[in-house]
Amino acid sequence: MLIIGIALLVISLRKPPMKDWILIFLLTSYFSTFFGVIVVEENMLDYPIKLFPHEHFDSHILYEYLILPVVCVYFYQTTYHSGYKGIFLQCLIYTSALTIIEVIFEKYTDLLEYNTWTWIHTFIGVFLLMFFVRFLMKLLIRKT
Repeated sequence: MLIIGIALLVISLRKPPMKDWILIFLLTSYFSTFFGVIVVEENMLDYPIKLFPHEHFDSHILYEYLILPVVCVYFYQTTYHSGYKGIFLQCLIYTSALTIIEVIFEKYTDLLEYNTWTWIHTFIGVFLLMFFVRFLMKLLIRKT
C-alpha cells in the first residue's frame, strides 16, 4: 500500500495546477487525522498492525496521511469540470471503493478491527470529508 500510494501521489502531482493538488492533499490529511484520532481514542476502531513498530500514533498513518489524501486528489481532478450531480455521483463511487477495500481488510487481515465502528460510519465519514474538501476548494480556488 505504501508503494502504491507514493506512486499514485507522484503521478497525481505531475499535471498542473500542482498547487491545487498539494492543497487538497494537505487539507485531506489534516481533517482525516483530526477525525481519525478521535475515532481511535474513543475505541471505536483499532489498528493492531502499525507501519512503524514504535510509532506513537494510534491512528493509521498510511491511510490518513497518504491513501485517503491521494484518493481525494484524484477525486478532485476527475471532478474538476463537473457539475454538482457529477461531483455527487463520483463522490459516491470513490467512497464506495474505499469502503469496500476497508471492509475486505477488516474481514481478512489484522490491519484494522471494528469495535463499535461499522462500514456505514466509514462510508458516511469519507463521503462527507471528500465532499467538504471538494467544495472548500471550490470556494478557495475561484476562476476569473
